[in-house]
Amino acid sequence: MQERLFEMSDREMLEQRWLQLTREVLPEVARARGWPVHLDHCFQRVLLDHACGGVWYDTIAQRPAYAHAPEAILRAAVETGEAALRGEADLPAMNRASLSWRGKG
Repeated sequence: MQERLFEMSDREMLEQRWLQLTREVLPEVARARGWPVHLDHCFQRVLLDHACGGVWYDTIAQRPAYAHAPEAILRAAVETGEAALRGEADLPAMNRASLSWRGKG
């Protein structure tokens, strides 16, 4: 059996992409696309809420949420962020839903 000393696990790669996507990539394109959110924590809220089907902290008890989210939820959140980046997911609509779930709509 070979040791995987220097390779990242799938979970580590998923978390790395999550951070890159929400802290760098999405904020960089937000203003040009006219998105209502542009801060990293706002993207994290919207994507995790969408992946959870409601307020993320009703599903994920510990913080930081991405580190404690079930892999399926984190994967769904990353995939949704990637879809928004490609123009295949409606980020403004997801933001409205997220705010509505929080009583702010």
